[in-house]
Amino acid sequence: MKHAVQVTILGQQYTVKSAASPEEVQRVADFVNCQVAEVTASKSVDTLDSAILTLMNIGGAYLRLQDSVAERQQVEGRLQELLQRLEQACPDEGCS
Repeated sequence: MKHAVQVTILGQQYTVKSAASPEEVQRVADFVNCQVAEVTASKSVDTLDSAILTLMNIGGAYLRLQDSVAERQQVEGRLQELLQRLEQACPDEGCS
C-alpha cells in the first residue's frame, strides 16, 4: 500500500507517495537534507547547484557501494569454489 508523506527538502514541501513506510520516506528526506547541508556548508551556491552537487555526491557514494557489493560477491563466489575443492579433496573430513 502506498503512503502519502509530506517532506521538506531544500526548504520546499513535497508530497511523496511511496510503498515504503512513512518513517523510511522521512529518513531518506533527512539524509538528503544532511547531504545538501554538507554541500552548502563549504560553499555559497544556489539551490540548483546545491541539488546537483548533492546528487553527484550521493551518486558517487551509491556507485562505490555497488562496486563494493560486486567485489564482495566475487569474493564469496571464489570462496564457494575453494570450499567445494576442499570438500572434494576431503569428502569424509578425514584430511588433517
